[in-house]
Amino acid sequence: MPAVLISGGTGLIGINLTHYLIEKGYGIIILTRQKNITSQNPKIIYSFWNVEKGIIDVEVIKKADHIIHLAGAGVMDKKWTNKYKKIILESRTKSAELIINCLKENENHVKSFVSASAIGWYGKDDEVSGKKEGFIESDTPAKDFLGETCVFWEASADRVTELGIRLVKLRTGIVLTNDGGAFKKYKMLLRFGVVPILGNGKQIVSWIHIDDLCRMYGEAIENNYVKGSFNAVAPGTVSQKKLMLILGQRLRNKFFIPIYVPSIFLKLIFGKRSIEILKSATVSDKKIKATGFTFLYPSIEAAVDDLIGEN
Repeated sequence: MPAVLISGGTGLIGINLTHYLIEKGYGIIILTRQKNITSQNPKIIYSFWNVEKGIIDVEVIKKADHIIHLAGAGVMDKKWTNKYKKIILESRTKSAELIINCLKENENHVKSFVSASAIGWYGKDDEVSGKKEGFIESDTPAKDFLGETCVFWEASADRVTELGIRLVKLRTGIVLTNDGGAFKKYKMLLRFGVVPILGNGKQIVSWIHIDDLCRMYGEAIENNYVKGSFNAVAPGTVSQKKLMLILGQRLRNKFFIPIYVPSIFLKLIFGKRSIEILKSATVSDKKIKATGFTFLYPSIEAAVDDLIGEN
């Protein structure tokens, strides 16, 4: 049974990805900061690591056929103080460095290294005026905090190619899932019949259904021709307002009230993080589709219907 080592395996994406890969016949090794964790599932092994102290189990690295690097502090979880910005960056880069240094210093048979990244790499839509397809992978990074973070994040993973290991970087959009994130919060508000329109609601949301994201990771480790950076977004980009209205119609029929949340109010609550909430970023899925990847949920309607149906 081939083994996939996952950093960040206890997070939102990691948990879903673990279930998906087990169903495909993989054994999973999850790097965790908690000691002495065991799993009732014989296909899952937990292994303690401590990035700050440089602690990682060499034996699990030797067992791995593939590595998926998801580790990283939540970007929207806390206020962007200088201290937390450093945590956001180093939780991604230093963890990658620890894994890659271990690979470099020990014999292994790792075939692929798949690193998470984010569409925060890109700027605002007005910076790609004239490009109908939106941002593509060869576009230069934004010169803001998230753009610079993505640059260092991806650069920390790039070192693995020096070892002859195939590297894939998935620049992920807004992940739609019932388990957490923005989609779950929106649904909670809709229980009270409220549909929040953020700012003017015209900002484009580049999203992906959690199932398609897991499938994309699966394709990345299994197909040797998948190399480099790819946008992990669905074809059907949508405005924030349209997303909320579709969700309201599916959950509440016509019994909901759209409420506009002014930009200034969002800025007061979220500070600099509001930039990402209000930013319009149309991101192209053209490159990943050129590999032969097909989406189960190419439209926002299909994605919302599936997620609502799970309730």
